[in-house]
Amino acid sequence: MSHWSLTRCPIPHDPEAGAEARALFPDLPADLAGLIEGAAGCSPYLKGLMGHERDWLPGALADDPAAVLAAELAALDPEDSALAVTLRRAKRRVALLAALADLGGVWDLDRVTGALTDLADAATRTALAAALGHEIRRRKLPGAAPEDAATGAGMVVLAMGKMGARELNYSSDIDLICLFDETRFDADDYHDARAAFIRATRRMCALLSDHTGDGYVFRTDLRLRPDPSVTPVCLSMEAAERYYESLGRTWERAAYIKARPCAGDIAAGQRFLQALTPFVWRRHLDFAAIQDAHDMRLRIRAHKGLGGALVLDGHNMKLGRGGIREIEFFTQTRQIIAGGRDPDLRSSRTEDALAALAAKGWVPADVARELAENYRHHREVEHRLQMIQDAQTQTLPNAPEGFDRLARFMGAGDTDRWRKRLKTRLARVHDLTEGFFAPGTETAPEPELSESAQKIVSGWRAFAALRSDRAQQIFDRLRPEILRRMQQAANPEEALIQFDHFLGGLPAGVQIFSLFEANPQLIDLLVDICATAPRLAAYLSRNSGVLDAVIGGDFFAPWPGTAALGADLSARLKGVDDYERKLDGARVWAREWHFRIGVHHLRGLIDAAEAGAQYAQLAEATLAALWPHVVAEFARKHGPPPGRGAVVLGMGSLGAARLNAASDLDLIVIYDPAGAEGSDGPRPLGARPYYARLTQAFVTAISAPMAGGRLYEVDMRLRPSGRQGPVATSLDAFRNYQQTEAWTWEHLALTRARRVAGCADLGAEVEAFRRALLPEKGRGAEVRADVAAMRARLAEAKPGDSRWEAKDGPGRLQDIELAAQTCALLAGSHAHRVEAQLLAGRRAGVLDPTAEAALLEAYRLCWRMQCSSRLLADRVGDPQALGQGGQALILRETGAADLEALAQALQAQARGAAAVIAEMLDSAPATGQS
Repeated sequence: MSHWSLTRCPIPHDPEAGAEARALFPDLPADLAGLIEGAAGCSPYLKGLMGHERDWLPGALADDPAAVLAAELAALDPEDSALAVTLRRAKRRVALLAALADLGGVWDLDRVTGALTDLADAATRTALAAALGHEIRRRKLPGAAPEDAATGAGMVVLAMGKMGARELNYSSDIDLICLFDETRFDADDYHDARAAFIRATRRMCALLSDHTGDGYVFRTDLRLRPDPSVTPVCLSMEAAERYYESLGRTWERAAYIKARPCAGDIAAGQRFLQALTPFVWRRHLDFAAIQDAHDMRLRIRAHKGLGGALVLDGHNMKLGRGGIREIEFFTQTRQIIAGGRDPDLRSSRTEDALAALAAKGWVPADVARELAENYRHHREVEHRLQMIQDAQTQTLPNAPEGFDRLARFMGAGDTDRWRKRLKTRLARVHDLTEGFFAPGTETAPEPELSESAQKIVSGWRAFAALRSDRAQQIFDRLRPEILRRMQQAANPEEALIQFDHFLGGLPAGVQIFSLFEANPQLIDLLVDICATAPRLAAYLSRNSGVLDAVIGGDFFAPWPGTAALGADLSARLKGVDDYERKLDGARVWAREWHFRIGVHHLRGLIDAAEAGAQYAQLAEATLAALWPHVVAEFARKHGPPPGRGAVVLGMGSLGAARLNAASDLDLIVIYDPAGAEGSDGPRPLGARPYYARLTQAFVTAISAPMAGGRLYEVDMRLRPSGRQGPVATSLDAFRNYQQTEAWTWEHLALTRARRVAGCADLGAEVEAFRRALLPEKGRGAEVRADVAAMRARLAEAKPGDSRWEAKDGPGRLQDIELAAQTCALLAGSHAHRVEAQLLAGRRAGVLDPTAEAALLEAYRLCWRMQCSSRLLADRVGDPQALGQGGQALILRETGAADLEALAQALQAQARGAAAVIAEMLDSAPATGQS
């Protein structure tokens, strides 16, 4: 069976030339002879190669083309005394093999470009080894032995562009960046090594690109290196890193999407590319890159004279309208925008990247498929243009004869029909990509503004976000639409005031304005936030990067839950080496999820109960993922934790698994030294100070203000002995204290305690102790009296005298939570949540069903008001102060018809709940204990 199963064949444009080539190979089967005839009848270059390789070609056509390619590459040897000749022979043969496999449809585009790239890799690798071997033999490369030539001796060649992406075209230059690892050399040897690598680079390029009687291998281009007009052809990695960190531009970031080490010290090259990751793949969505890419495309067109209407004659298939570069820029710019957040989008290959972008929702699937199909077709046209005379060209012919030749080369017998299809493809690519790149140039008229609104708007130019010309240009395009949508808000003036605060709080504007321009739906969200939630608007002005998450693909996906959240954060922290960067990364991650909960609540996608649970799950996942990293950093200095380790218990609202947008975290830490006196490390500590300082380190990791803000405020006053007690308590001391010294309020607090981080086994042991202790402590006759006394003191300290107060005061949130804990303690229940604790109270006879229902009804109303109001502002004395948007949210959440109806419902339900609680507690005399 033939290895060459043809699926297509070119039509000879010059039948005489085709017949001459066919006559050179009289013994070929008819289909292969037809392929020879069609190829030679369209391409003088291929006809010349056939004559040059007349003895070799029949055997190649009788074998598997992949095996033929492998044999040619295997024959390359850096020790070959005639290496320049051998390299050029390999180039001729692989060029002819790839062309025939392409023209006959034996190889698809990926295999063709892959074969050409394999040749480029092998040739570069061999030429570099030969050049370095020359320097080593002359003893010009310090510390290098002959065997080091094969592995680069500290030098690496990065393949860039199409070679880096394994998409090399038929007559392509190869773009290379040559670097060396300066850390391999002492300061005294650095300059000698640098000079040797520069000479080796020049020698390698000569072996590849010099034209001799045998032709050339590849034209090499070294101009993608940093600042090529002033830097040597091979420079140190440290110098390159400094350049990209300080001066790197968007086009250079795009170039490094395709970069890969292809020759020399591959491992050093991979380390260099890893170090460059923050430069190429920025953490925040980088929509400002769109304008950079658009400007670069316009400059290229202007420089090459490629602007104007689409005309096929003389059209550039790469750089012209609707060409290859538009598809590549479209793809790479989207990758730059989102690839910092999603490594799945970092493919170097155009088609793979388009597929990944479609899978993640960055590009519509039908657009990605159409662009990929047109990309393949454009590349095939490009290859045919280059095969004709082995010219590095992408320019279509200017004469009918040239188009006839090209159409026949593509297997088309009707030139006019083929031209029409090509023009349609080019126009379609341009239509699909241009709207993405070109920002709108027409400015819509601004709506009429009131005098007060005009005064607000007139002050915007003074804000830091609008300092730069570029920020002003983008914002001027956005402003009419922002103002128009503001006027559609329930209270336009309130929305405008909050937007003014948002804009004034931005430290810079280009990125965020570019984000809005590329995603107009975010303007709606911003208007919604400004019109409804001043707290969120202020938060956004300080943390505008969280808007990245809104368009990140899964912002509106179902809530993942504690385990999945913890796994996600753990995976993210695992890839970060620096401890402070871990803490900052955790802050950025948690901030985005926190913002998501707030937006979902604001938009009515979840209610207050769901929001409370999600805030608590987020906090638990964050603590659980962060704890091991805090322990590891502390252990690095002081040794591993002595004994069994420690467990972090969530108390209060965290223990009850219900937080609001502004909740702090009540925590206690319990450890078990298990007989160990202390740690064993560089700076050992006794067990007690070890765990005390570890706890302080954990609290600092959570609450310290950093570049990414703080995670949570932490309150540890619920630990044994409160503020006077140690910040971490040993298991034995905790047990003893709870059994013999703890007051009733501490047993009440324990009803909500649960493990949120740390040692699982120790947590299970603490939970078993808690479950045994509560029934014992709930039997005391003084429990009700103690709670009554506590309640009286709370009422005196926080009377909750506002008619809108949801948290403090009789029958309000804190009062009902205290009653629920009392129910759990009296019932000996281990339940944590308010609803479950009240249910335990009913089942134990502490409450009757009517009383339970009254408490639940009041609790849910109070929670809905509290959770909603803390989303909107730090403190809400009167919902009328929130404006129409905030009022609408609270009314939607509580189901009240208007504010007056809400106030009456709150007062009535609070009175009912207060009466139930008083009756529940009215059973024993006060003891004075607190």
